[in-house]
Amino acid sequence: MLSLNVVGCGRVGMTLARLLHQNRLCTVQDLRALDFAAAARAAAFVGAGRPTNALKDMRQADIWMLSVPDARIAEVAEGIAAVGRVSDASIGGATSVVFHCSGFHPASLLDPLRRLGWQAASVHPVLSFAEPESALMQFPGTPCGIEGDAPAVAALGSIFTAIGAQCFSVDGERKALYHAAAVFANNFTVVLQSIAREAWAEAGVPEAMARRMQDSLLRATVDNFARLGAMAITGPAARGDTALVAAQAAAVSQWHPQAGVVYRELSALAQRLAADCTTLPATPD
Repeated sequence: MLSLNVVGCGRVGMTLARLLHQNRLCTVQDLRALDFAAAARAAAFVGAGRPTNALKDMRQADIWMLSVPDARIAEVAEGIAAVGRVSDASIGGATSVVFHCSGFHPASLLDPLRRLGWQAASVHPVLSFAEPESALMQFPGTPCGIEGDAPAVAALGSIFTAIGAQCFSVDGERKALYHAAAVFANNFTVVLQSIAREAWAEAGVPEAMARRMQDSLLRATVDNFARLGAMAITGPAARGDTALVAAQAAAVSQWHPQAGVVYRELSALAQRLAADCTTLPATPD
């Protein structure tokens, strides 16, 4: 069985390590976090692995997962390279495989290890890891964007498919836009739903009723978009009621200036989407 080291024991790292462990695809070996207690908690959640205090204490492994925040990936790669840990084991004729889980950064951020002969990749699960317990149940069927060195992509694609992922290739040079799309689809949806909840509260709608309305609208919107795509757009901006949009924008701005800006900008995009089936501006002939 392939050995796995994990650097970064947050929600993503714990979830993936446990999935790989419980499906008997990897032997979870050493775990490194910002502090020993976090690594110990991760080991308890995964059900395997040895918490370690430092990179130098980690043993050689077939696969290294760097599930650290984006801003620390390059630093951690440099740190591992400095320790000089190169595995004798091979995967598909290559030496150790290392991957990070960023949706923004390409595999090239791992070049310090590539220069030591490692095979590098990035694997980005398109899933909200709000809590590891829920993510474990939600993971089957999760799309995972993979890019990097061919041997690493092949090896990781195989084991991620085995834990239920739907793997696809992503262009490393366009990952900033790729990841921004995920932010729009996921994170900004939460922001907009939070604004809606706060606006209903400000308007005096009872909380229980606001939750009921929000649940109904959100579920219907998801279903309609899945069936109709851009044609699912409705509302005052979509039907061209500019007077109502202006009055509503003024009311929102008086209550919450930033939300007022968002309302105006999204209304302009909604109007364009309804008219042209795209939010993109028209290109000159």
